[in-house]
Amino acid sequence: MTTTNDLHNGMYFEYGGAILEVIEFLHVKPGKGPAFVRAKVRNMRTGAIVERKFNAGEKIEKVRMEKKIMEYLYQSGENYVFMDAQTYDQVEISAEQLGDRIQFIKPNSTINVLFMGREIMGIELPQFIELKVAYAEPGEKGNTVQGAMKKAKLETGAEIMVPLFIEAGNVIKFDTRTMRYVERVSK
Repeated sequence: MTTTNDLHNGMYFEYGGAILEVIEFLHVKPGKGPAFVRAKVRNMRTGAIVERKFNAGEKIEKVRMEKKIMEYLYQSGENYVFMDAQTYDQVEISAEQLGDRIQFIKPNSTINVLFMGREIMGIELPQFIELKVAYAEPGEKGNTVQGAMKKAKLETGAEIMVPLFIEAGNVIKFDTRTMRYVERVSK
């Protein structure tokens, strides 16, 4: 048993019958009234992301997730098929359970699949991923404002903002927690 004062990014806990993952949190101590914790959390069973407000010091049940390295194979209807790298067992995970994370994974890549007991709870992306840019809007000539960005579509279909010098065919590295461009990778 722990309290909401101990929340941190990436923590899993049970609250109101749901298993939640902390995406962002903020401890707030207003001038009047009691302190509280504002957190953006992901429901691990449904994939829904919501903002919740917890009283400071409120008791919560911390949940331990087991991670298995699995390979993403293919999409089968509304589900995605992953294979255990050691036993070759295959499991299907629903699109709603994966949420927007699936748009950053290409077939044959290895990923951590999260289990609570025998129940599949979702996937954990690596902090940084390298993907090829499939399409990038042309940068406007003369637009030299520092930090100018444009939209780019990655090989998996995901869209992120990149600097003006990035072109189709470039391989980029980006942070999966913030969905921000980090650097161009030379390959």
